[in-house]
Amino acid sequence: MSETLARTPLYDLHAELGGRLVPFAGWEMPVQYTGIIEEHMAVRKTAGLFDVSHMGEARIRGRDAAAFLDRIMTNELSTLKPGAARYTLMCQPDGGCVDDLIVYRFSETEFLICLNASNAQKDIAWMRSLIGTAKVEVLDECAAWAQLAIQGPLAEQILALTTSLPLASIRRFGFLVGEVAGASGCVVSRTGYTGSAGFEIYLPAASATLVARALLAAGKPLGLIPAGLGARDSLRLEAGYPLYGHEISERISPIQAGLAWTVKFTKAQFIGREALRRQAEGGPPSSVVMFSLDDRRIARQGAIVFAGDTAVGEVLSGTLSPVLNKPIGTALVAAGFTGSSELTVDIRGTRLPLHISVEPFVK
Repeated sequence: MSETLARTPLYDLHAELGGRLVPFAGWEMPVQYTGIIEEHMAVRKTAGLFDVSHMGEARIRGRDAAAFLDRIMTNELSTLKPGAARYTLMCQPDGGCVDDLIVYRFSETEFLICLNASNAQKDIAWMRSLIGTAKVEVLDECAAWAQLAIQGPLAEQILALTTSLPLASIRRFGFLVGEVAGASGCVVSRTGYTGSAGFEIYLPAASATLVARALLAAGKPLGLIPAGLGARDSLRLEAGYPLYGHEISERISPIQAGLAWTVKFTKAQFIGREALRRQAEGGPPSSVVMFSLDDRRIARQGAIVFAGDTAVGEVLSGTLSPVLNKPIGTALVAAGFTGSSELTVDIRGTRLPLHISVEPFVK
């Protein structure tokens, strides 16, 4: 394993629990423990605990913080109430995505932003480059935080065993700040990346192992198990959630990715607005579609999508859906072909029919 890979505060615990560690976005992360399918189904039926401490964090504060975020992001953040979070994207002037993020509002002048691991330093530099004369600070807090995600239908019941916070009062994309398993200053949000109910917990990095052990001990009788990146990927694909570098990227805009609901054209000028407006009004050159296959073979990233003998797109993500027990994935397909019933994908010389889905595979 490369010595240049970063490690989260839970690295030793992953090794102790038998996690199989792999390079991911510059980090040494567990891809699985007991097995991807078992971990996936635990999240769907009971609960799974993920270490997502590789994600980045930035604090935005100052008199102009809300206006600044409205100017650099697609969604409207000035209307966000303290104690609530919102999903949004940052775009380039041409509409391509710098990153997708979750923004948490603490007060009129202070926000915390969750950044993708591979983009964290790029995002912080991008935001700082756009400050201009605004009265705002962009603080790099990546090293200060760890992050855990407890996901699944029993997540609330398990988390309640370790905290006195009124979890039932937290609405979707809401959050509270308090103590979890003896660690103070934790941000407990009803968010997640699996399509199952649950919470994401931001906590001081030094408290990560203490809290993770407490959650695993409290949840073990209820079926909680540690889960890795493999299950995280299959879960998010079943739920239709994008992954940066796959369904969204510098070449795939929010409009192409089916995320037009995050783009608020009614607010004041924001970076990428005109390019995205043109796509929204005239139609994008290509769009992301979800598909399934009636085969055991998985269509991996880069596989070519055909309409007849014409190449019209490429696969962005592909995996096995444990719930459906068949391959699923996403593809970027040229305009005019996204609704075709005759699309195929080439897997090592064999053309397999794509079954396009307009809804997530798991809700």
